[in-house]
Amino acid sequence: MQAVRERCVWSQRITHRDLVPYLIEESHEVIDAVESGTRADLREELGDLLWQVLFHSAIAAQDPDDPFDIDDVARTLTEKMVRRHPHVFADAVARTPEEVLVHWNAAKAAEKRMRNSVLDGVPRGMPALALAQKLVGRAAGVGVVVPVSAAMDAPKTEAELGDALLALVDGARANGWDAERALRERLRVVEADVRAAESGT
Repeated sequence: MQAVRERCVWSQRITHRDLVPYLIEESHEVIDAVESGTRADLREELGDLLWQVLFHSAIAAQDPDDPFDIDDVARTLTEKMVRRHPHVFADAVARTPEEVLVHWNAAKAAEKRMRNSVLDGVPRGMPALALAQKLVGRAAGVGVVVPVSAAMDAPKTEAELGDALLALVDGARANGWDAERALRERLRVVEADVRAAESGT
């Protein structure tokens, strides 16, 4: 990567922002390989995703004000994983996945003391459905319940959930509605409800 950055005229001009579309694309290609690809596909796509990390690190290493390289990235990750696994690297005990999550969440909370809301740190650029799942989980953590339409039968399986979501998107299309926008607008209401609950208003 260092050689590419130094010798490739295209790569020399690339910034962190320029790489964002490629990072998103490569992430989706990894997902496709996991869900429907071969082992060879997965190996290749993981390599492409790793290349993005290496590329960002090479760009960061040239920053005149706050440089860091891939070794710094790996060191920071290692320190975080050690902190979040005291049942592996220290004397804490976790015999169930739920107990592991208790340690993980406690360590994460200690790391994020500067955050004022459970919504802080949730990337707003996520696709609406993934963002909805994240925000609904955070909302539940502060006692905000998202209303469920009485007209809808609750799916019993993940396959039924997929059918229900597809039917909703088809209904939106038939009515000329933008399903992504509709969900994002509803999520803004959920965010406002969460912030109100956190502030006690």
